[in-house]
Amino acid sequence: MKYFFTLVIVFGLILNGFSQKYGTFSGTVIDKATQKPIEFATILFLGTEIGATTDSTGAFNITEIPPKTYEVEISYVSYTTKKLFNVILTSGNIYNTNIELEPSSEVLDEVVVKASKRNVYVTTIESPLSIQKLTLEEIKSNPGGNFDISKVIQVLPGVGGGVGGGGFRNDIIIRGGAPNENVFYLDGIEIPVINHFQTQGSSGGPQGLLNVSFIEDVKLSSSAFDAKYDNALSSVFQFKQKNGNPNRIQGNVRLSASELAATIDGPLSKKHNTTFLASVRRSYLQLLFTLIDLPIRPNYWDFQTKITHKINEKTTLSFIGIGAIDEFSFAKIKSATPEKQYIFNSNPIINQWNYTVGLNLKRLLDNGYYTIALSRNVFDNDLIRYEDNEAKLPSQITLDYNSREIENKLRFDVNKLYGRWKLAYGASAQFIQYNSDVFNVIRREIRDASGNLIQPAVSVDGVSPLDNMMKYGAFVQLSTKVFDKLSVSGGLRTDVNSFTNDGTNPLNTLSPRISLSYPLADKWTANVSVGRYFKIAPYTILGFSDNDGNLVNKNADYLQSDHYTGGVEYLPSDNLRFTAEVFYKNYENVPISIRNGISLSNLGSDFNVLGNEAVTTDGKGRSYGFEFFAQKKLTNKFFGILSYTYYKSEYSGRDGKLIASSWDNRHLLSIAWGYKLPRNWELGLKFRYQGGAAYTPLDEVASRVNYLTLGQGVLDYSRLNSQRLAAFNSSDIRIDKKWNFKKTTIDFFIDITNWYAAKSIQPDDYTFTRNAENTAFATTDGQPIKVDGSNAIPLRLNDNQAQVTPTLGLIVEF
Repeated sequence: MKYFFTLVIVFGLILNGFSQKYGTFSGTVIDKATQKPIEFATILFLGTEIGATTDSTGAFNITEIPPKTYEVEISYVSYTTKKLFNVILTSGNIYNTNIELEPSSEVLDEVVVKASKRNVYVTTIESPLSIQKLTLEEIKSNPGGNFDISKVIQVLPGVGGGVGGGGFRNDIIIRGGAPNENVFYLDGIEIPVINHFQTQGSSGGPQGLLNVSFIEDVKLSSSAFDAKYDNALSSVFQFKQKNGNPNRIQGNVRLSASELAATIDGPLSKKHNTTFLASVRRSYLQLLFTLIDLPIRPNYWDFQTKITHKINEKTTLSFIGIGAIDEFSFAKIKSATPEKQYIFNSNPIINQWNYTVGLNLKRLLDNGYYTIALSRNVFDNDLIRYEDNEAKLPSQITLDYNSREIENKLRFDVNKLYGRWKLAYGASAQFIQYNSDVFNVIRREIRDASGNLIQPAVSVDGVSPLDNMMKYGAFVQLSTKVFDKLSVSGGLRTDVNSFTNDGTNPLNTLSPRISLSYPLADKWTANVSVGRYFKIAPYTILGFSDNDGNLVNKNADYLQSDHYTGGVEYLPSDNLRFTAEVFYKNYENVPISIRNGISLSNLGSDFNVLGNEAVTTDGKGRSYGFEFFAQKKLTNKFFGILSYTYYKSEYSGRDGKLIASSWDNRHLLSIAWGYKLPRNWELGLKFRYQGGAAYTPLDEVASRVNYLTLGQGVLDYSRLNSQRLAAFNSSDIRIDKKWNFKKTTIDFFIDITNWYAAKSIQPDDYTFTRNAENTAFATTDGQPIKVDGSNAIPLRLNDNQAQVTPTLGLIVEF
């Protein structure tokens, strides 16, 4: 492998001097409020004489640009000037983008009242605070991100990474909320699955699903959600995809430490009014784990596409599709150790597949536009676990779970301007099907040698059909400016469903929200938001049935969260932003497990299923704290992000007492920066500090009795989250070098995750000591181990290891 990369570098140096190289910058400029094209808008590459103006369709195409990094300014009379930072032009791919300009409040009596500098940071009148944005280049160059958007967003304020820190899962924790409190939209289509090997009922997994080559930018709203979004309690992620290049076929191939990905895009018609993007990605982690003799064999494929067709000047139709196939199995290892043996039996064998497809029709109106979105998503999950995952004896099955979630969605939104007023309204309908076939051993019956009962059996065994469930929603949002400076936005939403006992009453989920924004001075703005938000219980809860086939959770209420947020924003220049915010979230109707009495909002960070049990929805919770954020866009070769969040997160159980949640890390600090060096070299560095999370200790007695069945210890929920891990910190480094040929670009990168070998902090695992040959369990009496483990020798496994991941990668653009 090292000779291959050496050859690539030498080849690049030779060709670099013999080929004429140019980049191309193309796209469209439109009005943000009405989505109409802007003719004669000016595009200027600052510091150069390169520029152009848009045509009657708002399109532009600038060719023969020397490849390097630029700052681009887009302007038009009566519109606020916009700047694009860190625009990297190469000879391999055309840089294609869509640019939205806001009418200037100084010229037009328009609702969006912002200083021009605020345009860079995507705050809106509906969401004037708690909103951040990362561009494509910031995502691609993020050290340690490995082109995984789910990992990259952890540099933003309030975003935690789950229990312990430094783990390999993408559990997205926003301001102390549970992982399943977030919603994700791809070009206006909701995508419920964004990770491979996703935990059903939650959202985490070890590897992100989205192809970064499709993404133009990603926006995170951690409060003040627009009323058109349903089911959001902690955040809304909006992933904006590029359109395919209308001028020619192009693409890229990316090779990294764990996967191979290929992307291609271009026109589908001679008129250039239809474009496409398509990609396929294949992991080869299973080959690497075979070489290093790890027992797990993760294997995945994913596919993504986007087709955009401009029907006429006012109507555009787009199609998106994304899907994955995931297989997680185990293989025999050459050199067994207690740690490797533990991995064998503590996790299930996983077979998953999922897809989301959607159509989005946008039609321009005289004073706005409307959109119609039709989509379908399916998630099929098959888990099986044996007492011995290597032997796979049918009599030793402890978990056999098969389920399928299907959602068919229709949404209609209208956005209009009436002078100083901005009005948005719409409605949605969903047809849901969910079914599961579950056999799950919670506890096996255990008797001693005399036949005395030590532990009664507890298990779930049944089929749960949840067919023909309907969900409906409606919203309205009105925004304006009063007293020349104060921007006000108010929204109202309600959601109903046909399944739960009280689900048809729209008053139960009436969710008002209001946001205020006021400029204190030329560079200072104060923002306040108050809102109520609702989320229906996961289908794993709604569709759970007891052993007699009865759906026992029809009385589940919508989970409710009330947000109170305030802050200030300081913009000393158009490339530098500071924000400081305080927040308080209050939760009602949180699901509580009837079996163990704890809040289900504390769960969801493993590879099992969240919510497959009977619950009550009378739990409470709260999360509160403050955060600071600084972002420097690229100027003079440097760009960076600094964020710090302090918070407390608490949920109650059956006893009603608020205690620290599993996501209560208290401190989150992230620093990421990049530096542009001469000759297309780039250096990136990231540092992350995460306070120690609360965790639940093991129940020694129950762990001993059940270990042979479950392959892992049993937590003592009577001491839920009574312990706390040590804090975690790590740093990642990345170096990129690009070579531009005539029509090809090669990007060679070195990315080292956790380069100074900080240990990942995790709770101890529970197992039994094995004999010297590691072929069987050792016992206190030299006899075969007993079913109840009474003669076993307990052993705690401390998995606090330093996980250093060096990656040599290659991207070829053509």
